[in-house]
Amino acid sequence: MRDLNRRGVIGLVGGAAVAWPLAARGQQAGRPVVGLLHTQSPDVAADNLRGFRQGLKEAGFVEGESVTVEYRWAENHNERLAALASDLVRRDVAVIAATGGIPSSMAAKAATATIPILFIAGDDPVKLGLVASFARPGANVTGVNFLGAEMGAKRLGVLRELLPAAQRVGVLVNPANAETTDETLRDLETAARAMDLRIRVLTARSGAEINAAFETFARDRDDALLVGVGPPFNGRRVQLVQLATYYRIPTIYAGRQNVEVGGLISYGANLTDAYRQVGVQAASSRARSPRTCQSCSRPNSS
Repeated sequence: MRDLNRRGVIGLVGGAAVAWPLAARGQQAGRPVVGLLHTQSPDVAADNLRGFRQGLKEAGFVEGESVTVEYRWAENHNERLAALASDLVRRDVAVIAATGGIPSSMAAKAATATIPILFIAGDDPVKLGLVASFARPGANVTGVNFLGAEMGAKRLGVLRELLPAAQRVGVLVNPANAETTDETLRDLETAARAMDLRIRVLTARSGAEINAAFETFARDRDDALLVGVGPPFNGRRVQLVQLATYYRIPTIYAGRQNVEVGGLISYGANLTDAYRQVGVQAASSRARSPRTCQSCSRPNSS
């Protein structure tokens, strides 16, 4: 099992237009309060939350001692995000870390124009309307952007190296993430033609649909499988790995967590490090100027 982990594609969107002292607002029991809004559940986000808390600690804040974190979990029900974001605004938190996907960031932005918002985005935040530009995000929003959907072609290339005789690769995507899915498929179709591969797309929005998709892949005997990014796949790691193992389908994932629970191989950004960066930024006395993490970790085996 291998995790080809690329930290170097993570970068902080410029924050010159956003500045805030953490202790200036959102006090609770004498401590500043950070709001964390997430599309999923605490168990799914456990590894990434460790990164977030590490970032806070690196900036001098320890949860429960010198800072309070108010968590709001949508539990995969994105229709709840607007109310959860509004609740954090009513509590006058110092900053909102909108995580777990673009929907939480959009909900936070719609809820407040004054409380600073930090996002984690695998898509283009300018194109999505979260920020005005990378250099000058404007308003009250900044965050960490990394390559997500754009790395689909590289994942396909890794599968080709692993299985040089492969002719057809299945691709599992969530049609509810329309923009991300479209971008992923465009890149994959171009790459597949260059590699003389055929791709066959199946969709899944839920655990039951993931089961059905694997049954179809197994029945039609695809040579390998590439799992797309975002929900529901982030929260279904064990299910995905168990199904791939049961049906003996060589599968590549976007996140190292899939490898850690027994998956074959992954290639993608270090999402836990993205959360760490957001933790550092949440605790900063002011938003920093544009920067990019330049150090890439070497591919490693696990």
